Amino acid sequence: MLYKNIGIFLLSVILISCGDVKTAQIWTDRPEFALYGEYFNTVQNQYKVSVKYVEFPTAELNRANSPDLIIASWLKNSSTGIYFRSIDNIFGTNKVSRNSFYTRLLAVGRIDRDQFLLPVSFNIPALIFSKDREHELSNQFTINFDEIKILSKNFNRLSRGAYTQLGFSPLWNDNFLLTVAVLDGASFREGEPLAWDSSALERSMFFINDWTNVINTSHQMEEDFTFKYFFEPPERLIKSGRILFTYMESSDLFLLNDESKNILDFRWIMERNRIPITEDSVYMGIPKWAKSQQAARAFIIWFYNTENQRLLLEYSRANRINENIFGICGGFSALSSVTEQIYPLFYPELLGRMPPSENFMQPNILPHNWVAIKERVVLPYLYDRARNENTSQIAPLERRLVDWMRLNR
Repeated sequence: MLYKNIGIFLLSVILISCGDVKTAQIWTDRPEFALYGEYFNTVQNQYKVSVKYVEFPTAELNRANSPDLIIASWLKNSSTGIYFRSIDNIFGTNKVSRNSFYTRLLAVGRIDRDQFLLPVSFNIPALIFSKDREHELSNQFTINFDEIKILSKNFNRLSRGAYTQLGFSPLWNDNFLLTVAVLDGASFREGEPLAWDSSALERSMFFINDWTNVINTSHQMEEDFTFKYFFEPPERLIKSGRILFTYMESSDLFLLNDESKNILDFRWIMERNRIPITEDSVYMGIPKWAKSQQAARAFIIWFYNTENQRLLLEYSRANRINENIFGICGGFSALSSVTEQIYPLFYPELLGRMPPSENFMQPNILPHNWVAIKERVVLPYLYDRARNENTSQIAPLERRLVDWMRLNR
């Protein structure tokens, strides 16, 4: 309930500066920064921040209308260098250390040799299963597609020509289809407005079709099972023994209730030693037209202090924000020491369970309107393509994108 109230409150959060106190205005699409800003304002009195919710901050950004700091997803694109200023001078003694960040996340915010954006948080995909099946898995941290298929096939049960147990279907979650495509090299990225590797995308869809036919007999058999049993959420179907696995991203995984956490376990999805970072990672940057840069930099330096992030996690727990938001800004912290050493204090399931950062596969640079393109073009295409091996019967992705662009000019 508290989080919902914050969401309403954040439609316009104005924390007015007093006297000579310098105030930075933050635009963000992350409601929890209302709490972070409030906390910053109470623990020191030299600077203040005001926080305003803006769904698509860069779409409203211009010289006449500019905040001092933007914190959101989808900030890195061809316009980043036009709208944001280099913040290399944020690094140094008593400031922010480059070595504190996950290297591949930090690299996304760089243009040539200049740092324009700093990573805030990220998420990775996982597969969820019952703890009493843990002994069947070969690795205590990760799982790959081949092992998912083998364990699923062994779990499947047929009765009178229909499945009564089904280990896993790739069709249960469109984001799983996207994860497969990304790991197979589809490489969705900023183009005009979107580009991708067509042959890799086709290869990933062939892989999904083959998975269905070899492991689960047919698309129709999967659909029949889903129609019959998926009136309950997947985690409950795991508890009842109806299915073996379900797909979930870390942002949702650690928001499961205690009852679920007590009986469920997880493995990070890794293929060919790569764990994909989901494409909605959060970054922050200072716009070129910021008026209170000093206050903005003060907030950045404060925010990227390891101890301060621990205090923010404490603050979130005390205010029960952690019941609705995972970690820092809805994900793992971009500061490796926070994620690897402090998160397990708040999420015991993570103790010794974070994979090596060298396995992380950084997301590509995507267009600023990726959310709309993904939801209205890419995922519907994957949904149709994964269920139909005859490509002549479905509209190709290129045509769907053109049609969508024509309607949204």
